[in-house]
Amino acid sequence: MTVRGQLIRFALVGVVNTGTYYVCYLVLLTWLPYVAAHVVAFALSMTGSFFLNSRFTYRTRPTWRKFLLFPLTNAANFTITTSGVYLLVDVLHLSSRYAPLITAAAAIPITFAVSRTIMLRPDRTDPPPEPVAAAPARIEG
Repeated sequence: MTVRGQLIRFALVGVVNTGTYYVCYLVLLTWLPYVAAHVVAFALSMTGSFFLNSRFTYRTRPTWRKFLLFPLTNAANFTITTSGVYLLVDVLHLSSRYAPLITAAAAIPITFAVSRTIMLRPDRTDPPPEPVAAAPARIEG
């Protein structure tokens, strides 16, 4: 699969992930305080995102190592969007209504790169590729 295809699939998973988060949040909000509902919904949607990205986006085997590293994609997204909102609103004086949308769009390629690095990195348990043996030289007489 091409990188472009992976990026499109990554964006689709992001849409599904956002919907999953919001539905879980609304359901959990019926019996949990909003912060607890947010945390649980976030954890559930991030777990779903990991498996969707593993199978659908990158077509790789999910492992514990990848699962434990996957939150780095959210950390990258949070850092970029938070810094971007500050820059756009306080430095460039853009509207605070639109700044999060602009920075979210800008964060997609970087978040994708972090995600791709984590998901496609070979596991330590994978055997190294076998060296290709050179054909024996023929001596002709």
